[in-house]
Amino acid sequence: MNLAELGEKIGLALENEKLYLQAFTHTSYAHEKKGDRSQEDNERLEFLGDAVLELTVSEFLFHRYPQLNEGDLTRMRARVVCEPSLAAFAKELDFGKHVRLGKGEELTGGRNRPALLADVFEAFIGALYLEKGLDGVKGFLQSVIFPRIDDEWLAQATDAKSQLQEVVQQERLGSLEYQIVDVQGPAHDRQFVAEVWLNGRKLGRGSGRSKKEAEQRAAAEGLQQFQKRNT
Repeated sequence: MNLAELGEKIGLALENEKLYLQAFTHTSYAHEKKGDRSQEDNERLEFLGDAVLELTVSEFLFHRYPQLNEGDLTRMRARVVCEPSLAAFAKELDFGKHVRLGKGEELTGGRNRPALLADVFEAFIGALYLEKGLDGVKGFLQSVIFPRIDDEWLAQATDAKSQLQEVVQQERLGSLEYQIVDVQGPAHDRQFVAEVWLNGRKLGRGSGRSKKEAEQRAAAEGLQQFQKRNT
């Protein structure tokens, strides 16, 4: 890894080469080097970085949007720290070129896989926190990431259908299909029930006073399924 090049890309002087080398070491690489303790994978740093991101993004949104309630802030945070967003940040910073992969993962395109890149971004945040502290992480996010998060970008936080579509497209999983499977109640107080399916498998179910609302809630449940899968 060229630590100076990475530091120049993000505008920081990075010093602990061993720490950042670990942050960019995928499990496939560490497995191939099994027995060499200097080749530890990035999963522990990913765990730490995930928690640091939750805190720093929460604080940023808390101060920037004082008029919003807890639910809205939670949805916005989920939009920022979700896999597609973190993978996009990692791609823009060329993190993929620094990742150490096993031969099989390299051959199957792992260097550009969204889930892998999102994990690397979290691991990098974990490493940055250990070296620079919370202020260092905040400085990095405020100079490199937060300026990209404008009102229009965050408006998508409440659009679960768009988020789910983004995940499915990035991972090339197939096509989503929404179905209204039930309509309940009198004409003046209808309740629609929707389901979202992917390749013949039901991802989520939701209800609402309009078809659109029901589909959004079904998509939100589908997103939760993806999050559980990746934890």
